[in-house]
Amino acid sequence: MTTTSTAQAPVSLYGFLTPKPGHSDELRKLLIDLVEPSRGHEGSLEYHLHEQEDGRFFLYEVWRSQEDLDRHNATPLLRAFMAELPEHLEGTPEAYFGAMRSPYPASVA
Repeated sequence: MTTTSTAQAPVSLYGFLTPKPGHSDELRKLLIDLVEPSRGHEGSLEYHLHEQEDGRFFLYEVWRSQEDLDRHNATPLLRAFMAELPEHLEGTPEAYFGAMRSPYPASVA
């Protein structure tokens, strides 16, 4: 007998953000201020911010489902962030999105 799972694969969103000259501190603060609240949103599995040696920021998120990511993106926190983001960015974000194909661990250490 074969069973089919209806569970969705986790989705990931990741990419690089390059600050305008003189805007690194402001962009860093905006991004850091997103981390803990976003980790607390329903369906957040991973939410990490990295700063590269070249000054770019790398954001990596994993969500339980597309619906969870959509809810997160609709929050006042994210809408306010997205409204302010262009003021601090050089060019457009280099962003990627996809369904996770490797098994997601049951618990993260």
